[in-house]
Amino acid sequence: QLQLVESGGGLVQPGGSLRLSCAASGFALDYYAIGWFRQAPGKEREVVLCIGTQGRNAYYTDSVKGRFTISRDNAKNTVSLQMNSLKPEDTAVYYCAVRNYYCSGSVNNYNYWGQGTQVTVSS
Repeated sequence: QLQLVESGGGLVQPGGSLRLSCAASGFALDYYAIGWFRQAPGKEREVVLCIGTQGRNAYYTDSVKGRFTISRDNAKNTVSLQMNSLKPEDTAVYYCAVRNYYCSGSVNNYNYWGQGTQVTVSS
């Protein structure tokens, strides 16, 4: 059974950091691009950034550039999202999802999804 499970969300003060993880089971991440997405209340889900099979980061949300980075560990079958200098507007449910080989800026192009983890940035 293919499964993605996110973890690491929580409450953090503005300016703080969080590290989210996405663990895959039932398949190997090696041949997949992995994206991180977020959905704030009342807003559409958006692609934040993605990492391709060669480890290259693709950013789709300008507001996170310089603050968020994504990395993958194929040996552990996990992908991480390091979020620094967090802002209240980063508050959302964060999801990971995969698609074959290449990153895409379209939410609809990703095939398998995790259940999401809540990130709240507030003082």
